[in-house]
Amino acid sequence: MNTTDRDSTDVDVVVVGGGPGGSTVASFVAMRGGRVLLLEKESFPRYQIGESLLPSTTEWICGLLGVADEVEAAGFQTKTGGTFLWGASPEPWSFTFATDTHRGRHAFQVERMKFDKILLDNARRVGVDVRERCSVRDVLGDPERVRGVRYTDADGVEHEVTAKFVVDASGNTSRIRRHVGGTRELAEYFRNIAVFGYFEGGKRMDPPRRGNILCAAFGGGWFWYIPLTDELTSVGAVVPAEMADKIQQDREGALERFIAESPMISDFLGDARRVTEGPYGQVRVRKDYSYSNTRFWRPGMALVGDAACFVDPLFSTGVYLATYSGLLAARSINSVLAGRLDEQRAFAEAEFRHRREYELYYEFLKAVYDTHQDETSYFWTAKKLTGAAASEADSFSYLTAGLGAGEYTPLDGGSATPAPRTRGRGPDEDAGMRAFWEGRTQEFTTENHPDPNHLRLEGDNHRRLLDTIAAGWRDRPDRLTVSTDGMYWEEPAPTPALSEPSAAEAG
Repeated sequence: MNTTDRDSTDVDVVVVGGGPGGSTVASFVAMRGGRVLLLEKESFPRYQIGESLLPSTTEWICGLLGVADEVEAAGFQTKTGGTFLWGASPEPWSFTFATDTHRGRHAFQVERMKFDKILLDNARRVGVDVRERCSVRDVLGDPERVRGVRYTDADGVEHEVTAKFVVDASGNTSRIRRHVGGTRELAEYFRNIAVFGYFEGGKRMDPPRRGNILCAAFGGGWFWYIPLTDELTSVGAVVPAEMADKIQQDREGALERFIAESPMISDFLGDARRVTEGPYGQVRVRKDYSYSNTRFWRPGMALVGDAACFVDPLFSTGVYLATYSGLLAARSINSVLAGRLDEQRAFAEAEFRHRREYELYYEFLKAVYDTHQDETSYFWTAKKLTGAAASEADSFSYLTAGLGAGEYTPLDGGSATPAPRTRGRGPDEDAGMRAFWEGRTQEFTTENHPDPNHLRLEGDNHRRLLDTIAAGWRDRPDRLTVSTDGMYWEEPAPTPALSEPSAAEAG
């Protein structure tokens, strides 16, 4: 086992970044006796996008952290599923996280200022040394491994701290991820930009879809419409990145133009006003490029959340991937500190599962972005990707709930039916949407992307790729298993050897 003297460093782990990924990994290590220092450059509460959560985070990971009841009691808008104006269907269609076997499954639409503070305060409670307004300037190390960080505190004083491990949870703009090595590779298929703001007085759907996220495609891209409270709504347009310059010249005007292009969003905001003061008073722009680093770790350092990878936000997977990757990293760190596994073995397992989850949603999104299909085709794709015995609709519910990893809820065989359609889309809007999406999907062809993992999902290629993702990953002969408390990796139990038959049996 690759273990070291615990007194040879200042702490066991330095976590850079106090968002959901950082507070998750810090808490899980501290909960198993690790000495953890968390450095956050801002002061909480602070604004952040990514407000629509999944049950995998709010029920499973928050449950492991011990904050599920606190999140439940915080007064966030309950989210039971989603509603989509999308695909070949001319009317909106809805899905629910609940199935016949899990009727109460739900998540929340959250104000991240409040949700992230719950997680960070919990990290303090379980023993993490949380220091806000501390900016990490550099990583300490040598060719063999990373050994700590250099940071500046709130008073401008510079410090150095040594650690067994450094975890970079500082997001997509990370200044230290390069120390892991490798490169950040942009996905060819999802290169979009989001322009978004906040409105008061927007319409709500009728129960039980009142708290759903609404995703509405239009001729130029698609909208999210997230009800955060009874009055406050997060509204954003996701459009091609080539529109960035025009958007940056006039963010407010660009958002207004996109809203005017979407009859459904225009209707929902007909009596609303945009918030112009406070933390929600700006119209913001963010690149929503999907990407993945070629390396997620090196000896002494690991990347979690957006520092490692990011996938298109259509299904609100950002906070889930951050918290799940935080759990994976914590298992690896805990296992090494406890002397149960060597570092290579532990972090290879974490990286494999993190990448598998990223690829799962990446391929799922590629299929959903094919708007020539209707929702039943998307349900079928979810069933193939999860390898579930469940119905197509239940498989879609599991995947959109963030349960694709199969760790929290077994992929059982319940049944569910999408909610009935309630509204329509006009032929002009439908034609405009098709023109846009046809241009986007035609970028993916066999000729310009010979790698089969980047083929447009059609016919036999589609089926083979989905089969590859769904099959085999759980059956790897070197796959580690998870301890009963969820906090460590374990070697799988050996398969009993077949004994030679006795003479009587042979006869």
